[in-house]
Amino acid sequence: MKNLQDDVDELFKLPLSEFTDARNALAKRLKQSGRANDANVVKTLAKPSVSAWTVNQLYWHHRDAFEELLAAGQRFRKAQRGGKVADMRGALDARRQALSQLSDLASSLLNNPTPDMIRRVSTTLEAMSALASFSDGPTPGRLSQDVDPPGFESLASFVPAARPAKPTEEKATAARATRQIDETRQVRIAAAKVSLQAARKALADARARVQSLESSQKKAHAEAKEAEKRRREAEERFKKASAAADAATERSQSLTAESQEATQAVEDAKRAVESASKELESLFSEPVR
Repeated sequence: MKNLQDDVDELFKLPLSEFTDARNALAKRLKQSGRANDANVVKTLAKPSVSAWTVNQLYWHHRDAFEELLAAGQRFRKAQRGGKVADMRGALDARRQALSQLSDLASSLLNNPTPDMIRRVSTTLEAMSALASFSDGPTPGRLSQDVDPPGFESLASFVPAARPAKPTEEKATAARATRQIDETRQVRIAAAKVSLQAARKALADARARVQSLESSQKKAHAEAKEAEKRRREAEERFKKASAAADAATERSQSLTAESQEATQAVEDAKRAVESASKELESLFSEPVR
């Protein structure tokens, strides 16, 4: 059984894209080894959502920060049961700090996540902290879906039950219970503010990213226009150069023809000179009568 739990843990540590194939392969190996029941258990494991997978990775790879979040939740529950407001506030501060650190780690892990994604991750982290004292709470590192924080009724259940007492004591107990419930409400409001802050940070980052992309797009558009202008200018220069080349070729061909004609005239003149020279020599060689 221990080996099965280890195998299941390894599944939830994998990159999200590898989960389904690895789960099916594990179930197949278990069935082939005669462990059909274990194979059926593995088959029921659902592929995590992106936000749930992110929380799992925070548990597996940033255990110290995750454990601090859970510990802060447990300290808060303990202080809440004892009605110690100062201890509750200290636990809330520790919880808020752990949530902030884990939210930053989640942003790095997801690489430019949407504000809604960070909100879902933060909400699940808050729920894990709030449910840390529940024996039937979700198993850290093995989440398949997002987890919602416990409802107001569950939080109110941590208020100490009133013992049989005199009417005046009952009123005092009821007042303390009301005060503690109100403080619990304030705690939830504070937690919601943490989520809002994380969402606002993600929104600001997203807006900055959009502005950067818009600036890059404008620059690329200007560069494209300049390149198109240079292309048209180059085409115009090419047309002129082609026309000049054609004219030069035509002129060269004309000169070649003229050169050939001149060469032929020279040859004809040479033959005429030779003929005249021979005729003259012949006249000189004739005897005088």
